[in-house]
Amino acid sequence: MGLSFSTWRAGGYANAAVPRRADPARLQQLGGQTMGTTWSLRFDNPRMLPLEQVREAVDAALARVIAQMSHWEPASDISRFNVAPAGSRHALPEEFAEVMRCALHWARVSGGAIDPTVGPLVACWGFGPDAEESGLPSPEAIAELRARTGWQQLEFDEAHDTLLQPGNVTLDLSGIAKGFAVDHGVEALRGLALTDLLFEIGGELRGIGRRPDGQPWRVMVDGESPVAQRIALADMAIATSGDRWHRREHEGRRWSHTIDPRNSEPVAHPLASVTVLHAQCMQADALATVLTVLGPDDGLAFAERHDIAALFIGHGDVGPRATRAWIAQTGA
Repeated sequence: MGLSFSTWRAGGYANAAVPRRADPARLQQLGGQTMGTTWSLRFDNPRMLPLEQVREAVDAALARVIAQMSHWEPASDISRFNVAPAGSRHALPEEFAEVMRCALHWARVSGGAIDPTVGPLVACWGFGPDAEESGLPSPEAIAELRARTGWQQLEFDEAHDTLLQPGNVTLDLSGIAKGFAVDHGVEALRGLALTDLLFEIGGELRGIGRRPDGQPWRVMVDGESPVAQRIALADMAIATSGDRWHRREHEGRRWSHTIDPRNSEPVAHPLASVTVLHAQCMQADALATVLTVLGPDDGLAFAERHDIAALFIGHGDVGPRATRAWIAQTGA
């Protein structure tokens, strides 16, 4: 699908936009690499700030997130917590604590459909930095890892932003940290008095303000399906979770990278993707994971109960389903 300056695709990894002749010089673009994927920025720059100054602000914000929450970096705060001795209590940086609050909130509300301790099970099924490559895990291996997982084991003191390592528990915030990084990048850009922009990391986007022509930023949702639609991101974020991009196969069995923490198995329902709209990309990212794990029926019911704007896309003949909040916000 072609992309213009006013349109990005949600639900996959975004590509660089193609300039249009009618775009004014103040409508500018930057991009780069981060977190194993790409970031893209389209912004109105009326004061013509140097592009290098804007890039430095984005890079610094993303570097903070990586230094705190990347389990691919051995020296990150999260990696140090993961190897810390049992009984040790850790003061979390402000950003890390904010993500933990969000993750644990939705873990409680969803009955564990999202779980920041699920990392060892993700690796057991062949994904992430510590991925096992031996094929299907044995029931014994899964049972052993289940004893090391469970968000209920975490003692997070929200008043003081400290977290207790109960012993041999591994945090993995990959289902939410990328969305937070989008929000954090947007706040860094706001610090430069940039108020009209569309910022994206690996297909998760947030738009604030408007284009110079007064039109809203627009994204194409699920551009490869028959239900593709362009929607406006008016001070809104969008995130997608699904099984199109990360799958494994062994001895005739294919499975998704999305692991249901409640049963330690990859999700096996007919959902291809779930897309969520929310004012915060961190929340949209977390909720897309929650709804993907819950599946087409329980996920839709959960989204309706919590007034979540969500679009569910199924495989094959499983038709799209949208919540009332999605229809109200998109008009589709």
